[in-house]
Amino acid sequence: GRGAAADLIFRPHGARRHPAAAALNAPPGPLKGPVRFGSPGIGQACYHFARRGIGARTRCIMALLIKICGLKTPEALEVSLESGADMVGFVFFGPSPRNVSVKAAEGLAPQVRGRALKVALTVNANDHLLHDIVDALKPDLLQLHGNETVERVAVVRSRFGLPVMKALPIATRADLSPIRLYAKVADRLIFDARPPQDATRPGGLGATFDWTLLKGVDAGVPYLLSGGLTVENVAEAIRITGAPGVDVSSGVESSPGVKDPDKIRAFIRAARGADALQQGGSKTGTSKIVSRA
Repeated sequence: GRGAAADLIFRPHGARRHPAAAALNAPPGPLKGPVRFGSPGIGQACYHFARRGIGARTRCIMALLIKICGLKTPEALEVSLESGADMVGFVFFGPSPRNVSVKAAEGLAPQVRGRALKVALTVNANDHLLHDIVDALKPDLLQLHGNETVERVAVVRSRFGLPVMKALPIATRADLSPIRLYAKVADRLIFDARPPQDATRPGGLGATFDWTLLKGVDAGVPYLLSGGLTVENVAEAIRITGAPGVDVSSGVESSPGVKDPDKIRAFIRAARGADALQQGGSKTGTSKIVSRA
């Protein structure tokens, strides 16, 4: 899929940043064992491996991508990063208990540098707010979680020069029909449970949807599964959907907006374990593409 400009960083799960091999600049030659990818740019990375003669003895395996969303304190952010989250999400939406100010996000941004991808979640944001967020957070992706049209997604992507992840609410099979349209303009999709009509926010409500709806779905771009995921059900969700990524917010909280460190660690362990089973029990480390900013 189309991804943000990035460096390729190899590291085992849960380890600190370890720039042991920048594969896109590595000299020709085989790597030992399978190489797992869990980030934007997998296609490009494997392509460059093949051109350098690396792919002959190396198997490119798509690792599960894990996003911890709704982070607003240094402590919760650090636990997410140390536990091996691939993406960390910051919510810029007033009605959400996870809302973070632009100024606060600017203070948190340096903590993420080179360790995960920063995602800025907005809901029907105007260009002025998006500009302020991009300037302060320097996100790697913009997550549009409102009722943004296909045209609006295309405009945001072009205007801000950043990959866009569009959230689509799912409740019935009919909700899958917009996928092909948004896949033409978005770099990634995120499937969340459709909120009740009287809901004050479009996500983070702890509700799931019928995961069997995603069986065999070809989204056309990478996607994340969201909506009501917890340490107790994430393995089943991965097994049923075969999702290439998962997103969690309320499922790792002790109360709305308050992240629980133990739940974050447990969720990431459970998701990684389920991914290992899906990949045939591989115990190799995961290579990650992380932000330069």
